[in-house]
Amino acid sequence: MRRLWLIFAEFVTVTLAVVFVVTLVRPDWSPWRRNVVEIREAGPVATLLPASAGGMRPSYADAARKATQSVVNIAAARDARRLRHPLANDPLMRRFLQEQQDAPEDGDNAAEGMGSGVIVSSDSTGSYVLTNDHVVAGSDRIQIALADGRILPARVVGTDPESDLAVLRVEVKGLTPITLGQSDRAQVGDVVLAIGDPFGVGQTVTMGIISGLGRNRLGVNRYENFIQTDAAINPGNSGGALIDLGGNLIGINSVIYSRTGGSLGIGFAIPVSMAKGIMEQIIAEGSVTRGFIGINPQDVTPDLAESLKLSAARGALVAQVNRGGPADKGGLKSGDVIVAVDGKAIQDSIAAMAAIAAIKPGTHARFTVVRDQREVQVTVNVGRRPPPVRAR
Repeated sequence: MRRLWLIFAEFVTVTLAVVFVVTLVRPDWSPWRRNVVEIREAGPVATLLPASAGGMRPSYADAARKATQSVVNIAAARDARRLRHPLANDPLMRRFLQEQQDAPEDGDNAAEGMGSGVIVSSDSTGSYVLTNDHVVAGSDRIQIALADGRILPARVVGTDPESDLAVLRVEVKGLTPITLGQSDRAQVGDVVLAIGDPFGVGQTVTMGIISGLGRNRLGVNRYENFIQTDAAINPGNSGGALIDLGGNLIGINSVIYSRTGGSLGIGFAIPVSMAKGIMEQIIAEGSVTRGFIGINPQDVTPDLAESLKLSAARGALVAQVNRGGPADKGGLKSGDVIVAVDGKAIQDSIAAMAAIAAIKPGTHARFTVVRDQREVQVTVNVGRRPPPVRAR
């Protein structure tokens, strides 16, 4: 009996020892173990960042190297004589206008603006550079500095102040154009690089993510559809490139939100999908042609939707119709709510104006409007939008 007891005690001791070891080393083998909370764990993740040449550490060098050779610095000079007050030559008035007594009067003194640009196309005789309109507006002389240090003269092919884009021409062949990406496929959270010449310190690359898409109502341009990024964009970056990790252009850096003049992590770029169409029009025709029907639209708020007995707060309310304009001739009336243009749904006034602007002048467009709680089809012969008046 004593022998059986010793055998039993030895078996229990060994079993407890095995259980202790298993629990300590491989707790997941324990049949009584239960998860406190259910979680989803990712398996092995592929490399999220491009590898450097040696493959030892993550790097954005390949994307930056591919794109930087297509990004240029732009120096736009404006004749100082045109910037002076008409009475600046009067010795008495010069004192009150804070003009320097020894300022040269031969026109050599000039105000110079700095910015960036992107080489987007090259042919047998030269290349085209895409930049912001505000970088070159009112310029008398423009020079671009290439990544290899060469400095070349450039001329303005055409500008579009309403989107803040401009195209320059450089009569030098052999420059390297950037590859255009697909900004329509960009997503919030995508890693992007901003390339430009901030504060004139030299070509600089910064990294961030896409913080938002389709940003508008900033009051900067007439037509806005910005990509928002937290990649550092500073004065001098305007007109530079926003690229994806393949080194492809997805936006033209244009605007920053800042209370100090420096980057606060809120920058905006014009999507390349929008810039490409404008650039092609400028190169082909020297300007941008947009559709126009002569209305003043406004958003449909919930209160307006309720007062008009609409099913939802969507569309663009026609607040005013220009007498004798295309809309007036076509039968649009004040109080109509535009809900679709050529079958494309309209959510607000900005979408309505963008859809109208995209229509080729002389084309008959079909407007679906809500009038007296009924949908009505109105056909309008779209006119040409008058050129914008540039503020001095």
